[in-house]
Amino acid sequence: MKLLPLAAVAALFALPSMSTGAPLGLDGCLRAQSVYQCSGTVRSWDGVPLDTTVVLPSAKSRNRPLVTLIHGFGNSKYEYLDPTASAYTGNAFSWAKKGYVVLTYTARGLWGSCGTPESRLADPSGCARGYIHLADARYEVRDAQTLIGRLVDEGLVDRARIGVTGDSYGGGQSLMLAALRDRVMLPGGRLVRWRSPGGTPLRIAAAAPVIPWSDLVTAAAPNGRVTANGITSLKRATSPVGVLKSTFVNGISLAARFAIGPGQPVGEPFVFGRPIGFLAAPDDDPDADITSLINRTGRGEPYTDPEALSIVSDIARFHSAYYIDPGSKPPPLMLASGFTDDLFPVDEVLRYANRTRKLYPRSPLSLYLGDFGHQRASNDPVERAGLVRRIGSWFDHYLRKAGKSPANGVTAYVQTCPKERPSIGPFRAATFAGLSRRIIKSTFPPPRTVLSAGGDPATGKALDPLAGGGDGCIVTAPQEAPGTARYRVRNGGSPITILGAPKLSARIEVTGLKPAEAQIDARLWDVTPDGQSQRLIARGVYRPANGLNSWELHPAAWRVQAGHGVELELLGNDAPSYRRSNDSFQATISSLRVELPTR
Repeated sequence: MKLLPLAAVAALFALPSMSTGAPLGLDGCLRAQSVYQCSGTVRSWDGVPLDTTVVLPSAKSRNRPLVTLIHGFGNSKYEYLDPTASAYTGNAFSWAKKGYVVLTYTARGLWGSCGTPESRLADPSGCARGYIHLADARYEVRDAQTLIGRLVDEGLVDRARIGVTGDSYGGGQSLMLAALRDRVMLPGGRLVRWRSPGGTPLRIAAAAPVIPWSDLVTAAAPNGRVTANGITSLKRATSPVGVLKSTFVNGISLAARFAIGPGQPVGEPFVFGRPIGFLAAPDDDPDADITSLINRTGRGEPYTDPEALSIVSDIARFHSAYYIDPGSKPPPLMLASGFTDDLFPVDEVLRYANRTRKLYPRSPLSLYLGDFGHQRASNDPVERAGLVRRIGSWFDHYLRKAGKSPANGVTAYVQTCPKERPSIGPFRAATFAGLSRRIIKSTFPPPRTVLSAGGDPATGKALDPLAGGGDGCIVTAPQEAPGTARYRVRNGGSPITILGAPKLSARIEVTGLKPAEAQIDARLWDVTPDGQSQRLIARGVYRPANGLNSWELHPAAWRVQAGHGVELELLGNDAPSYRRSNDSFQATISSLRVELPTR
């Protein structure tokens, strides 16, 4: 987020105050950027104070369409209150200038919503239980529903024109709002009709989740059993529990307490490590015991004890849009995700889209995929700008009935390196599977053995989102490190574009450890003709079983240049990005088959 000097911020807001019509009882109303901004704290459904801003087209705005902007984890409402930045979804001022009422607020337990020591001191009783619930549908998501309902009751928002969007933490919550649509999840998990505090029935009219998760279990600990072009059940996705994304999980744990990225008010300097998060004391509140959750998952396999199984059940039930009862038709839904996003990869949105198409084939649904999001993404500026425009068109049509109907289907851009090069595309198809035209198949019958201690630590570090700097274009040296297996899938030839989820099948025999506690990590490499350097195309991790196995890597979009080779590397750990298995093992892999979807 670009910061403005304090003097510039003061001049920006030094305009006549609004005297009437303050939404949500907010008292800090000022004219800003030719629209009106009202800020302050608002008590949510359970009395927790939320640091909230509402931006209005004018002081007299009534019965307008609403855009709700929900920020990323560790951030705050200020993600959308910098008039010089557009974030992933546009800033509040640009939306208000188009005629929308804009709601943005800081999630409970972060920054001004009981996250900082000073915010808790300002309201000790309200903040007593105002800690982070990690995007729980019963708490954070219900906060959004409560604020939206109050805006409807006040006559500022048209109940039939409610839109929600946000990125990352906000993307996951906006997807849960879409999944709930016209329902609220109570603390016990029961779903009831969503009504405003005044009793008006409400529902989401359009949603645009950006770089979200749909299943927080598979996002944090994938087991390799999710399919990009089909529907994956709860049992298949979570049994066995997958391999923990150590770097990301540890980073989230840190960001729940201290500032590791911007979130301070616009114009204030960023202070790394500033206390900005409020966590419940261990065992104090089972619905918000993030500390115990992280401690248990960090201990690793086996995840078969009652505590681990309870954590998996709760995360699936209360923190994952995919497992919210799909009996309510979703609103017109635009999903955006990045092929190079190692935290919430493309299969998180594909999985939700696949089921939606099956259950509601006529429901408007659009996917926008490219090189943006969390690390290793380059966040291509052209794709980012296109994303903001698409969200604008989506909401304009479904909330304002303006413009032509946005196209359904899938739009995808292909990653390029170096990152300054323009991305390739867009490519379009009715479905994700339709983006690829041909499958390149290779077979490798002889058995190979991978070891849990195998691999080159330098390569693992280079690919780590923290230690490697999150660089999707990083170059490493191709070599068959001890305890790994490499397979030459392509020896050169004309250019090809890999677009889809690479699929592997093989016979696997694990010794030294139960197969469900072992892991087979995979990296697909683009190797230069001289064999001196390589770049990552796709990666994945898999919990094997003894016998015949079939699994997929995370989807990828990559152009292999003429003469370049493609090699598959299999190994028994991908540290530090993924947690190592607790005990040593070896896996014998035979009759390997590799399928690459190409355009």
